[in-house]
Amino acid sequence: MRRRAAWLSCVLGLVVSSAGGGEMTLHRVFGPEVPTGPYKHPACMTELASGDLYLVYYGGEGEYANDTAVFGSRRKKGAAEWSAPKALARDPFHSLGNGVIWQDPTGRVWLFYVVRFGATWSSSRIQVKVSNDDANTWSDASLLALEEGMMVRNRPIVLSDGDYLLPVYKETGNDPEFVGPDSTSLFLRYHPATNRWAESGRIRSARGNIQPAVVALDDKALIAYCRRGGGYDPKEKGYLVRSESHDGGRTWSEGRDSPFPNPNAAVDFLKLRSGNLLLVYNDSMSARSPLTVALSPDHDRTWPAKRNVVEGPGDFAYPTAFQARDSSIHVVFTSDRRTVINHAVFDETWVVTARKNP
Repeated sequence: MRRRAAWLSCVLGLVVSSAGGGEMTLHRVFGPEVPTGPYKHPACMTELASGDLYLVYYGGEGEYANDTAVFGSRRKKGAAEWSAPKALARDPFHSLGNGVIWQDPTGRVWLFYVVRFGATWSSSRIQVKVSNDDANTWSDASLLALEEGMMVRNRPIVLSDGDYLLPVYKETGNDPEFVGPDSTSLFLRYHPATNRWAESGRIRSARGNIQPAVVALDDKALIAYCRRGGGYDPKEKGYLVRSESHDGGRTWSEGRDSPFPNPNAAVDFLKLRSGNLLLVYNDSMSARSPLTVALSPDHDRTWPAKRNVVEGPGDFAYPTAFQARDSSIHVVFTSDRRTVINHAVFDETWVVTARKNP
C-alpha cells in the first residue's frame, strides 16, 4: 500500500506529509501530450535570479532519433503553470541531447548540451549557449569540448577561488547498451577573469565511470560520485563510483566503488546551506526504482538518514537537484520510459524524519 501511495502521489501531484514535520510535493510537469515528441529526457531545472524556475530537456521521437532538440520552459515566480516548451537549440544535421541549465553568480545563464555526430553517444561533443537577460534570449552556439565522446549531464559548482567547475565525461564503446571500461569522468574549469575554459582532472576506474556529480567541502577538498560503467543487465555488484580531489579539483583519486548501489543510472550530489550533503540516486543495483535521497551531516563519512522520493513499479531516473533561495530542495526526474518529467520539492526535515539507516 505504501508503494502504491507513493506512485499515486507522483501522478496526481499530492502533498506527502511527515508526522514528525516536513513535507514533500510531487508534480507531473510534462508528458507525451506536449508536442515536442514523446521523449523528454533528461530534465534539468534551476531557479533564476528573478525567482522564476527554468526547465530544460531534450525531446523528440526517441533517444537516438535524428530530430531531437533541447527545449526550455519557464514557471514564473508565484505561478502554478509552466510555459509551453520552445526549442532553445536545434541542429539541422545532428541530434542533440542532455541539456543542462545554470545561472552563475554574475547573473549569466548557461545552457550546456550535447551534439551527437554519429550513431552512438561516443561520437558526441559539448556545445554551450549563454543568456544575459534571464534566459529570455540566447547567444549563438559555441563548441566547448572538441574531443570525441565528450558529454555533459550535471550542473557546475562555484569554487572558493571564483572558478566554475563543470562536471563532464568522455563515453567510449560505440555501443548503445554498454559504457566502455575506459570511459572517464572529468571536469572543465572556467576562469571568469580570462573568459576561458580548461580541462581540470580525470577520474579513472576499473570498469569505467561517467556523469560525475561534485561538491566542494572547502577550498581544497572535493568529492565526486559517478555513474558506473558497464552494461544495463542486473548485477549483484554495481555501485556508484567515488573519487576525491585534494587540490581544488585539479587532480582526482582513482575511482572506487562506494557503498551506494547503482543500476547504471545517473546521480546528483549537493552541498546544502546547512553544510549537510545530499545524494540523490536509485537505491538498487538492478532497477531505476526507488529514487532515493540521503543526507550526510559529516562530510560524507556517514549517511544516517535516507528516504525514497518515489518507489514501486516503473523507472524514476536521471535526477537533477538544487536548493532554492527559500532553502527548499528541488529534484526533477523522468519516468514512464523517459516520457514524463516530474518535480519534487521537500526540505531537510522531511528527509531526517524518515526512518534511519540501520
